[in-house]
Amino acid sequence: MILSECEQILAEQDGHVVTITINRPEKLNAVTQEMSAELTRLAHVINDDGSVRAVVLTGAGDRAFSAGSDIRSLDKYTTPWEFRNRVDYCDALRELRKPIVAAVNGFAFGGGLETAMICDIRLASTAARLAAPEVKLGWIGGGGMSAFLAHSAGASNAALMLLTGDPIDAETALRFGLVSEVLEPEALLPRAQELAAIIASRPPIAIETAKANLRAAHTMPFDQAMAYERDLQTICFATEDAAEGRAAFAEKRAASFTGR
Repeated sequence: MILSECEQILAEQDGHVVTITINRPEKLNAVTQEMSAELTRLAHVINDDGSVRAVVLTGAGDRAFSAGSDIRSLDKYTTPWEFRNRVDYCDALRELRKPIVAAVNGFAFGGGLETAMICDIRLASTAARLAAPEVKLGWIGGGGMSAFLAHSAGASNAALMLLTGDPIDAETALRFGLVSEVLEPEALLPRAQELAAIIASRPPIAIETAKANLRAAHTMPFDQAMAYERDLQTICFATEDAAEGRAAFAEKRAASFTGR
């Protein structure tokens, strides 16, 4: 059973799905260094725990998914080099091999937007607002903001967000391709958990491989991506789960996947 060691980062496991909640609603779920360290620890634990097959990530309350890093906590770094080498929650979440479904329930600003963009599937409530506001304060995002937006929203829409720093609403985010669905606030988390449960019911090796393959498709030339995909397919085909899938199909029964 996955448990959190920090009251501002909650973790609840239901079957094969872990829901992580950034729990600092009075500060718009802004992330401190201590919270970042706990997200990093949880990411490592989840990667190593075979009982977890999917993750839901959301924010506490109805105002914010996350406003990113707590600006006041940034003054704790004594040198630029210490800041450069900080423990970063975006890096930790990017290392998660298990699929992540984001339930963006309000403001997703700065590092909060980067956190959402790291997730494999993003759902938003009608109250969601997304922004890359760092430019207004004199810097830019450092958790993959430009790369994520350029890949998902296209060059012009990415530039619109990065150069103005102004927020967009949920319907605009849907039109830009930043989220897959927009739901009423009360339907958001149940839908995210439903999707995660569906994913968790699939063969775990195939799911983690599909996620790795999607990541590779962003960075590899086409011919290399095709060869890599074929290699991953061959690895999956040799698993016990793949044999079970074929047998279940032939016998017209539900498959039972074990992650082997």
